[in-house]
Amino acid sequence: MNLTRRTFIKTSTAAALASALPSLGAAPANPTSLIWGALLHMGTNMWSDVPVKQWGAFKPDELHLVCAADHLRFEEPVWQTLTQRMQAAGMNLVVIDLGEALQYQSHPELSVKGSWPVEKFRTELARLRSMGLEPIPKLNFSTAHDTWLKEYGRQVSTPTYYRVCSDLVREVCAIFDRPRFFHLGYDEETAGHQSQYSYVVVRQGELWWHDFLFFVKEVESLGVRPWIWSDYYWHHPEEFLKRMPKSVLQSNWYYGSSFEPTKQKEVQAYVDLDKAGFDQVPTGSNWSNDVNFGETVKFCKKNLHPGNLKGFLMAPWFFTLKAWENKNLQAIAQVETALREK
Repeated sequence: MNLTRRTFIKTSTAAALASALPSLGAAPANPTSLIWGALLHMGTNMWSDVPVKQWGAFKPDELHLVCAADHLRFEEPVWQTLTQRMQAAGMNLVVIDLGEALQYQSHPELSVKGSWPVEKFRTELARLRSMGLEPIPKLNFSTAHDTWLKEYGRQVSTPTYYRVCSDLVREVCAIFDRPRFFHLGYDEETAGHQSQYSYVVVRQGELWWHDFLFFVKEVESLGVRPWIWSDYYWHHPEEFLKRMPKSVLQSNWYYGSSFEPTKQKEVQAYVDLDKAGFDQVPTGSNWSNDVNFGETVKFCKKNLHPGNLKGFLMAPWFFTLKAWENKNLQAIAQVETALREK
């Protein structure tokens, strides 16, 4: 029987997707070990919906940082170098920002030039696991970072949107052989963070919670734990503490050099979330300075309950391109230093 893609999508389940792909096996993860991870980018269409050719606000050498592109801005040799360096540093987890990087079988229309076939990507997952790096998928469903969804990013909270997002969550979980976590992003959904966009979408109030809990349910139905950025808490603390499921792993983030809870709401959030009993993977960066990650580790180890502290994540926010290889390597070196001082 010759199935059309539409029929395939309607009839597929996570199990069917998994059986249709060669199983390379998931690496066993030790849930008692602290996470020492890094966020690395494959997909990058997440910070503007303005095509590169139409952009005029940035210098030519900055265009790759923020603009939507019809091709994958990712260099495999750099990826190889970074992941090998992570292994040498003793790190044990990599969060992979997927976006438009894959040729999704359920929605091939989301591909760009250079998107990886699923079979090639699963081979890469096996390589990472053989190196002791647990691969974790990240698809950012914040409306501030969903240019990778193409036309579906302009259909947020519609039946089509829910169907497509459900398809993608299920397919990605199958590709990763049911990962331990699924990072949903969900950060910075404000008009200000979309000030350079052509089309602005912001969910608020009940709709924000409805859609967020939809994603939580989708991920948890597959036996996977949802993981998010925690900045929604900064502006809605009481609501967050009341409605956020404890099952959702939290990555509060702060990239400054001074750690004073009474002066920085982002730093205070680490303490507040801990008191409320949330599991956390605090996130630092070398984006703005070279001391943040080490100070993040020191502050959180001192102030958070060991049972709630699940590890640390480095988020350099530099693309996986030769131009930014040194910045990414510096980020990994900072994790190595903190890890060896543990």
